[in-house]
Amino acid sequence: MSLVQPLEVLIVALPETAGSALYGMVDVLSAAGTLWQELTREAVGKAAFRVRILGLTREPFTCGNGIPVCPAAALAENPAADIVIVPEIWLGPDDSVAGRHPELMIWLRERFRAGASLYSACSGSILLAESGLLDGCEATSHWGYQELFRRHYPQVHFQAAPNLAFADPAGRVVTAGGSTSWHDLALHIIARHVGPAEALRIAKVYLLKWHAEEQLPFAALVRRSPHADARVRACEEWLAEHFDAHDALQQAVAHTGIPERSLKRRFKAATGASLIERLQDIRVERAKRLLEESEQAVEAISLEVGYEDASFFRRLFKRRTGVSPSQYRRMFQPVGRLG
Repeated sequence: MSLVQPLEVLIVALPETAGSALYGMVDVLSAAGTLWQELTREAVGKAAFRVRILGLTREPFTCGNGIPVCPAAALAENPAADIVIVPEIWLGPDDSVAGRHPELMIWLRERFRAGASLYSACSGSILLAESGLLDGCEATSHWGYQELFRRHYPQVHFQAAPNLAFADPAGRVVTAGGSTSWHDLALHIIARHVGPAEALRIAKVYLLKWHAEEQLPFAALVRRSPHADARVRACEEWLAEHFDAHDALQQAVAHTGIPERSLKRRFKAATGASLIERLQDIRVERAKRLLEESEQAVEAISLEVGYEDASFFRRLFKRRTGVSPSQYRRMFQPVGRLG
């Protein structure tokens, strides 16, 4: 569609911001409507977006890894925008943004009420969650923040798989998944606000790939959760060593020395996963390593990780990773061989 005036885009920059996502979004969105036309010598194009960096103040500062930022607008100016983007921030999985930048949280809510579309890339969704704009909604982020969302934002329906999650039917609040999901987000923004044809042209210019396989193939299924339940920790450690036993669950219960129902309840409360889910995830993680590093047949890998029924193993693997064992091997075996 043609645009009379460029849409106003503000990209939030904080000291915690990752510079690659920040400047990548600035560069790609600024090129929409003009770069392809210049490269192909078509009719002179017109910029689709006016992209500016928004800081807490206009004072220059450095963001993640010491990358310099010079904001073009400040929160105190209460700038209007058609589109607001919160890119990735550097945040550990056990860190919290609670209480940080309260003025930004107010501004984000005000922009949403004023009709702006809000987008976040990767861990930027944590800031949207802190603002309350994701309460009761589906959202995504990097898979490594699943536990953080469970602890700090249980009211958000966190989804670890998708590259993009839509918080509302109108698509005015959209969160993107992993670290390079800003590629997918930028293409989505261009497709929605300019048109799919322009998004395709930008993808060709920048060699951007739509991650149709989602995040699941890249996610570590087994992640150590901080908790103080010694019996559950003992169970986790036993399963990690003896996951391939045909009666692994029964042996794990016996090893911990507490009734099965109590162990299952405590395991779920401490880790966020059920006991059977943890065993399945450990087995699938081991299978992933074998697919990356060996030429073993899928049937042999199935047996090695504890499943006599290879058909069941294939279905489980695809449910947990989003791809079949054969597809996973094609995606990651060259990477595994580098080690």
